[in-house]
Amino acid sequence: MVGAVGFEPTTSWSRTKRATKLRYAPPTRVRQRCARRRAIANSFGRKDLRPPLRRTPFAVLATGGALRENGFMNAVVDATLPDAHGRFGVYGGRYVPETLMHPLQQLEEEYARAEQDPEFQRELTYYLRQFCGRPTPLYLAERLTRELGGPKIYLKREDLLHTGAHKINNAMGQILLARRMGKTRVIAETGAGQHGVAAATVAAMFGLKCVVYMGEVDCRRQELNVYRMKMLGAEVVSVTAGQKTLKEAVNEAMRDWVTNVRHTHYILGTAYGAHPYPMMVRNFQRIIGDEARRQILEQEERLPDLLVACVGGGSNAIGLFYPFLQDASVRMLGIEAGGEGIIPERHAARFQGGSLGVLQGARSYILQDEQGQIQLTHSVSAGLDYAAVGPEHAWLRDQHRVEYSYATDEQALAAFGALARLEGIIPALESAHAIAAVMERAPKMPRDQVIIVNLSGRGDKDVAQVAARMKL
Repeated sequence: MVGAVGFEPTTSWSRTKRATKLRYAPPTRVRQRCARRRAIANSFGRKDLRPPLRRTPFAVLATGGALRENGFMNAVVDATLPDAHGRFGVYGGRYVPETLMHPLQQLEEEYARAEQDPEFQRELTYYLRQFCGRPTPLYLAERLTRELGGPKIYLKREDLLHTGAHKINNAMGQILLARRMGKTRVIAETGAGQHGVAAATVAAMFGLKCVVYMGEVDCRRQELNVYRMKMLGAEVVSVTAGQKTLKEAVNEAMRDWVTNVRHTHYILGTAYGAHPYPMMVRNFQRIIGDEARRQILEQEERLPDLLVACVGGGSNAIGLFYPFLQDASVRMLGIEAGGEGIIPERHAARFQGGSLGVLQGARSYILQDEQGQIQLTHSVSAGLDYAAVGPEHAWLRDQHRVEYSYATDEQALAAFGALARLEGIIPALESAHAIAAVMERAPKMPRDQVIIVNLSGRGDKDVAQVAARMKL
């Protein structure tokens, strides 16, 4: 099935445009429901049913055009997307088999109700604080700052959350939704294993069955997290198809969901996939940026000059960036996996070698050949080793609101060691890509500026792999 979630697409962009018109035509009832929800929201003076972005009096808000500073384009963008069809401009949407259209619509409607339900929000806030460990600190990395000789560098310590990464924010939100919908079983995909551990954790906490799909290659290089998931009671399915990494794990999870959709909820782990997942995951992760904004104003009495985060599917990055999108003074930098360099099939930097296409439910930038076949990817980091990027990131890049670059394996490994030696913090290899970018750029920036880096996860899972590569 061309362009469907869980199946390999064979479409180039020219064919994707035609497929869009043929495959995505929401039923009249769905359009009517969307119109009714908008009418209800407007009657209360709201433009939509999502929480409005908070604006800051400390920023100079542009009403049009863009502000260029140090190579960044700081355009202020409309942050009310996605639209009613789940699109961020030409990106996003819902490209799935007919079997999944109804459950996705149900999920969208239930999420809209939950978002407006004070009891759901109270419960989510309680578990994020009491079980997950929020708020996480915003830590001034003094020795790293001195070593680089540039601006102050703050680390948003998502690595200190229960399970060791930001993934628990989204997993907790989705397990509460699954309970509201009466589901008794959850499934998840995972690359680095952190999302799998988070899904297994919340499933154990609430007594739901859990199955996690993980590529065979990733099972080997993230063996510690495989053990953790099994100890938490989850079934871990090693996927042996294709490249045996994250893309294939998503394929298998989607096949499972199609078969068991009546009693199963898919806890998708990143800001990708069919609508409403990119929007829903972003909103569950925006607590990262909301906290960082409040904390930096308390500590520095000003907004940061630069936000930096690694980008695989992009959930930790959009979680940090989203609350700052309308602050023109704040620049943002997303770092992809440069692997062994921008050589076909030896990296996972979608904005460096990708093109527009459809993969696993959404339209975005994808690493594919001229025939639309998905290319092999590579990264030392299992969590960034993926052929597509979240649709909102693709849109933000087009709007010149966020700059996207990459770090190679060697740069990430060097940053991994540097942060451990200088700050006593062992980062996940995913987060080390963001640290590598800061190590490259900070020495060129004025000392009176401020950087916030999202330290999205801790590196316990990567120690054996790094030790082997560095021959420790």
